[in-house]
Amino acid sequence: MRWLKPNLRSSIYGLLGNPLPPSESVLESGTEDIRESMLTLLGDGGPKHFPQITRRIRYATDVQALWYLRGDLMAALAAMHGEVAARQKVASVTQMFQGLLPNGLNSRPSPLVG
Repeated sequence: MRWLKPNLRSSIYGLLGNPLPPSESVLESGTEDIRESMLTLLGDGGPKHFPQITRRIRYATDVQALWYLRGDLMAALAAMHGEVAARQKVASVTQMFQGLLPNGLNSRPSPLVG
């Protein structure tokens, strides 16, 4: 069944407009780097105050799952540090996704941020 995964992933990336998906090793190391950064941002108090979010980040299966957890991370960081600081911290993590996601999942510039 393993032989189906790369073909399926390639076809999904093709449909979403990204011509070449990143290699497995690049994707795996990037995913782990992002996971560690997200957990670091939560700090020592994160697991205590936000155990569900910490658990979801720790056990996310792929880079897309971590992409969608940015909103939960933002909410937790805003509760701990305020919205402005949380936005800056999440922006630093968002940059780490560059080249790891299909083009359809990349964030677009917000008209609200000036």
